[in-house]
Parts: sequence; C-alpha cells; structure tokens
Amino acid sequence: MNILILGSGGREHTFAWKIAQSPLCDSLYVAPGNSGTTEIAQNIDIKVTDFEAIKTVVLANKINMVVVGPEDPLVEGIHDFFLNDTLLKHVSVIGPQKAAAELEGSKEFAKEFLYRHNIPTAAYQSFNASNVEEGYTFLETLKPPYVLKADGLAAGKGVLILNDLNEAKAELKSMLVDAKFGMASAKVVIEEFLDGIELSCFVLTDGKHYKILPTAKDYKRIGEGDTGLNTGGMGAVSPVPFATESFLDKIEERVVKPTIEGLQKDNLPYKGFVFIGLIKVGDDPKVIEYNVRMGDPETEVVLPRLKTDLVEIFKAISEERLDEINLELDERAATTVMLVSGGYPEAYEKGKEISGLENISDSLVFHAGATIKNEKVVTSGGRVMAITSFGNTYEEAIKKSYQNINKLHFDKMYYRQDIGFDL
Repeated sequence: MNILILGSGGREHTFAWKIAQSPLCDSLYVAPGNSGTTEIAQNIDIKVTDFEAIKTVVLANKINMVVVGPEDPLVEGIHDFFLNDTLLKHVSVIGPQKAAAELEGSKEFAKEFLYRHNIPTAAYQSFNASNVEEGYTFLETLKPPYVLKADGLAAGKGVLILNDLNEAKAELKSMLVDAKFGMASAKVVIEEFLDGIELSCFVLTDGKHYKILPTAKDYKRIGEGDTGLNTGGMGAVSPVPFATESFLDKIEERVVKPTIEGLQKDNLPYKGFVFIGLIKVGDDPKVIEYNVRMGDPETEVVLPRLKTDLVEIFKAISEERLDEINLELDERAATTVMLVSGGYPEAYEKGKEISGLENISDSLVFHAGATIKNEKVVTSGGRVMAITSFGNTYEEAIKKSYQNINKLHFDKMYYRQDIGFDL
C-alpha cells in the first residue's frame, strides 16, 4: 500500500515511524512532515486543509490510505471530501466523517452527546454574546474554580480555569464579546469544576467494533508542578499507574461502550481514533472532552507500546473488521519529555540549530517543530522534539529520557524536569 499521513508534529513522526515498520507499506508520504519524517518517508509541502492539493498528491502517487493526524482537516470534512469524489472514494481515510468530528469541533455538541447517552461528565451551560449576562448569573451559582471553554477549535488553548469570580466574568466577556479566541469563542461552555486526576483513554473504532489502546497521561502546563500557561503538552507517561483493572473496567462500561453505541445511534460515521479525556473523581471516571484523533504527546508513548502492525489495524478499520484484530502490547512503561523553544507557549524564536542527536542511545526521538535547513536540523515550532524511553517502571523510563536530553542542545531549549511528579 502507498500511505499518506497528514500533519507535521511529533504525533505524525510517531505514526510514520510505526507505519514504516509494516511490510504492508510500500511507499510512505507525509504532508507537510518535518525533519524526522524526512528520514523514513517523502515529505510533501502542502497544507493539511488544502483538500484539492491533497487530492492531487493522492492521485499522482496512487495513495491507497490517508491517515489524518490533526483535528482541523477532520472537522472541515476531509473524510466526506474523499467519499464524495469518484476518483477518491476507494481510498481509505483513517479519521471520522465531518458529522462525528463535531465531537471535537464543538464543546457544546460533545456535552449534548454525553448527556444524551448518559455518559458521566460535568454539569454545564453554554452562552453566546447575546446572553452574556445570563452567563454571569450562572457563574454566580457555581463554586470556584470556574471552567470556561471556547466552543470551537482553539489549538488547545481555549480552556480557562479561574479562581476569582470577577476575573471569570471578565474573561467570559473577553471570549464572547471581544472574540478573544476569534470564532472559536463565539459560544462558550461554562462547566462545574471536577476535582481529581486526569488521564487519557484512546479507542480505535471501525464504527461497529472497538479496541482500547493503552492509557496515557499528559502534562499540559508549561511550568513544573503543573503551573503556568497551558501548552499542547509537555510530556506523557503510559500506562497510567493509578488506572487499576477495576477502574479500567468502569471506563469501558460507563464511557467507551456508550460512546461507540452513541455514535451508531446518532448515525455519526466513525473510522479512526476516539481520544477520551477523563478525570478520576474519587473512584469514578468522568469525561472532560472528546478529541477525534490521537493526542500529542500521548501518541509518542502509546504507539511505541503497540506491537501489532499498525497498517494491519488501519486496514481492518477501513474494512469494518476490527473485531478480528488482536492488540499485542509491550508491557513496559513508556515516557516522553517534550523539548520546547524558549518563550513557548507565547512568542519564541525559530531557526535554532539542534545538536547532539547522533549521541542519543536507548531512547526514541520524535521530531515535532523541527525542520532541515542547509543540511542542519533547526527549530521551526514551539514544541520541538519528544524524547521517548522504555523502562520496567515509568521512573526508570523517565530517567532514561532525561539522561538523553542532557546530550541535546539548542539555544533557549526548555523542558519540564518533573514529568510523572504527581503519580
């Protein structure tokens, strides 16, 4: 098979690394890709939302399967674009159709889905600019902290958790009236705050059957001890030590099964990954959010633990026979630490040369915001690289990642030194 991966981050480099190992993969392309994918695939410089350009690439390279990494093309309907084009409809697309991608595209849509199918989640109400005063009143009925979520896609930055009521009101106005997140915050969901510890559950589905991948936990905030601004993710561990067998059973019975059944009942066509953001409140799982693709940096710890051929799995998904697949996992723990540009998630400089890559041993390096310039690997984004390691315990794995990070350097390089601190 000829396979095209859409995206340019650490998640897509991990997909490429895993897919390249499959005997079923003949030629591998990544659009636009990065300095890591260039070593194992052919990078093609097009935007992930330029569907016509993607069509040209698919036809020119006789692509049989498209694996969609990020959420934007899914929410904009790339799967439907393929299905509705006579030249493309035979191509397998791994990712849900537009109607189902609304689970990530709209926080309100997701909350309505959760309520409709009796899946445990936080109480909420949604507001827009015309009823912002009602939003203030609703905030007054809640106990702090206050959770405000931009309804649309805001690149992982549209969720605010605030302790002060007046500040929460000011931020609600800023989101709704002053369009703080543009169109993404034309509607805002206000939720009750759930107190607990978070984890991510990843599910593969062909629309009828499902398989649950290893759990992971990522670390969103820039500062140690989970302080400071939210980022796209600073590191991750898998499996999650506090996710016991009985807790995993609760996740499957109360969350995963009703989610997959709900997709069928609501006629939401789904072939791909369901990422369920969970919080453990007491001994019970509650859903914080859905994403309709794999997480990043969780992909960098989940996929390396998967021993089964990923292309075999994707083929089974497109043929609706996922139930025939047996997932084989590496029982060891995996951890990843993200190296980021100084200043991220706010303003940062690009083009910093990265040195020491040839000295890495016993860890996997997944490139994210990195590119090749004048035959050198340089930074091109906020999150630059993920360093993934295995160990018999997550402590052992994390130690290995940090030992290898000490061999790497770029100007103003920053990383959190406490990944796994709360476990």
